[in-house]
Amino acid sequence: MQVKCTICDSVESIDDHCFEAKRLRNKRILMYLCQTCYDRVEKKTLARHTTGKFRLYSEKKPVDEFI
Repeated sequence: MQVKCTICDSVESIDDHCFEAKRLRNKRILMYLCQTCYDRVEKKTLARHTTGKFRLYSEKKPVDEFI
């Protein structure tokens, strides 16, 4: 299966029967990242986490007392 990285537009081929190929076929909203882009994003994200200023805000849902 031919896939294209959404960041660097490089075209790669992955096995048709692998789990990632199945996810990309069934859920077209998912995007493919090549390994170099994935590693780069991961490194920058971890660097932001270590600064201490990075916070993940969860969605505040109203509490239903009847559930």
